[in-house]
Amino acid sequence: MTKIKICGITNYDDARAAIDFGADALGFVFFRESPRNIPPEKAAEIIARLPVFTTTVGVFVDETREKIQKIVDQTDIDVIQLHGEESPEACRLSRRVIKGIRVKSLESLEPLARYRNLVSAFLLDTFEPHMPGGTGQVFNWDIAVEAKNFGRIILAGGLTPENISEAIRWVNPYAVDVSSGVELEKGKKDYKKMRLFIEKARSAEQS
Repeated sequence: MTKIKICGITNYDDARAAIDFGADALGFVFFRESPRNIPPEKAAEIIARLPVFTTTVGVFVDETREKIQKIVDQTDIDVIQLHGEESPEACRLSRRVIKGIRVKSLESLEPLARYRNLVSAFLLDTFEPHMPGGTGQVFNWDIAVEAKNFGRIILAGGLTPENISEAIRWVNPYAVDVSSGVELEKGKKDYKKMRLFIEKARSAEQS
């Protein structure tokens, strides 16, 4: 079954709604330049109130090992997502690691071989020169299919309730990740879109 991660959570109501609708994981962005950035103390308050089997993911971009560990200790997140230019050595951390890869062409997959034994999954997002992630743009899904040769793939990049069924049928990824595609505005989720996204993702697996 394809896992579903709702990223860019900034408040408890959105977090609880995502879980109630059937999401498997929630993403909290600790990159200060992101419009969906959340202070660690607020993330900790939200996480402490979540159902016990909810997976929480902290998103970092080119952050120091010490800062990452401090936030992990403060929030008790389950998984670390590195979405910058981190080296393979930087992926040796105290939690399981997802390595974000920005996809421009098939050549974008070349670094995956160096990380494959160090990370639990690769998150594929669309390449945008001035953004480390959260572009809201779709890339060529054939590249995502090829990436499955390197390990578990989390498909991101421009996913919406309108295209999620096709995306899952095309790629059959380990998981999908959505943020802007289910937003009312940056940092606030649209509950109708979020529910529909999860429903269509689940139904795509059964068809």
